[in-house]
Amino acid sequence: MNQEIKDRFDAFVKKKGLRKTGQRDAIFRAAFANEEHFTAEELLERTKAIDPNTSRATVYRTIPLLIEAGLLREIDLGGDLKHYDPNFNDHPDHAHLICVDCGKVIEFSDANLQVLEDCIVRRLGFRPSTSSLRIEACCEQLRQTGTCENLINARLVRRKLPVR
Repeated sequence: MNQEIKDRFDAFVKKKGLRKTGQRDAIFRAAFANEEHFTAEELLERTKAIDPNTSRATVYRTIPLLIEAGLLREIDLGGDLKHYDPNFNDHPDHAHLICVDCGKVIEFSDANLQVLEDCIVRRLGFRPSTSSLRIEACCEQLRQTGTCENLINARLVRRKLPVR
């Protein structure tokens, strides 16, 4: 967990006139424990491992605070669920490649994409503020071998797979 990000969140909560609570701290720690994307329910599970008293309502109220503070980004990884990306603070210009077969998400960045986005936005008379790129693709390993470790793991943990 990055202390600078934690300090920013604490300052934001104070500025909003909200109290600093143990539940909010646990939610923050769970959200930024690693760079994996998560849903609200996954964040609730992670948080309950830190503080079993954390309520679902507090998690659902804290996520918008983290987004408003500019610390968390809501991303569209397809499907019905909202996902959140804690990794854009360290890597703000990354994109996502999503396997439509197994649901694996790969983050990537490329300087050429940034140049292309800037050219397109400026050519159309806009000034860039934020961008989000999601590429959906079929799993090459599944197509070539008929099996995919990510698909097997997803089914073992009963993770909801992308709808095709």
